[in-house]
Amino acid sequence: MDINVNGKVVLVTGSTQGIGQAVAMECARSGAAGIIITGRRADAGKAVVEEIEKLGVKASMVAADLLAEQAGERIFDHALSAFGRVDALVNCAGLTTRAGAEDADRATWQALFKVNTEEAFFLMQRMIQHLKAEKRSGSIVNILSINMHGGRKDLTVYSATKAALALITKNVAQHHRWDRIRANGINVGWADTPGERIMQAQTLGHGDGWLEEAEAKQPFGKLLHADDIARLAVYLISETSSPMTGAIIDQEQSVAGGLDA
Repeated sequence: MDINVNGKVVLVTGSTQGIGQAVAMECARSGAAGIIITGRRADAGKAVVEEIEKLGVKASMVAADLLAEQAGERIFDHALSAFGRVDALVNCAGLTTRAGAEDADRATWQALFKVNTEEAFFLMQRMIQHLKAEKRSGSIVNILSINMHGGRKDLTVYSATKAALALITKNVAQHHRWDRIRANGINVGWADTPGERIMQAQTLGHGDGWLEEAEAKQPFGKLLHADDIARLAVYLISETSSPMTGAIIDQEQSVAGGLDA
């Protein structure tokens, strides 16, 4: 099976590290014509661009903090300026700040929804407007979370942001299928990413040994890796997955709603 994104221009948010970076690199290895890198750290973004260009693929970086007003619009404007078109959008950027029903404050609520839901929505809006104006088909992939099924006690707000984006994904898929715009999502399970390493080891105080302990308790002996998610994202971008739209795929080692005997 030939899974590729040959000739496509792909915009990947949150692509200066972790899952977003892995998606961008996998797109580059899979034939993309151009890739837009976004994130808060310009230095990290420049390094990713250099790695992509070593593969013979054009790339452009726009430093952007999704907490800023109209950040999504600025990112999309940059993409059009750099490449003239966008064929696929992958919303990877996200905050995972812990906030439960008992302790969440308004500032944390607003920040989580701003980054995880609002800016992803307005990027999708710009993508739809662009594709319809150009009368072209395209693909949107939203990186969601297995926590949208309910989530941990300390992830109430985060879980809500991903559940909202999952609903938006399905709504867009339904109402823009006749425009040949596909929208799918990935409910990512527990993954080993740079952000999660900081969260577990430092913020939550579990120390440097947390990863080995966590992986030993998983059915397949590891947490998800960024490359695992990237391969699925590329499949959903690619024509190989067409005409599938509105799919929300659980990429996790346990089944939602399942109970051990």
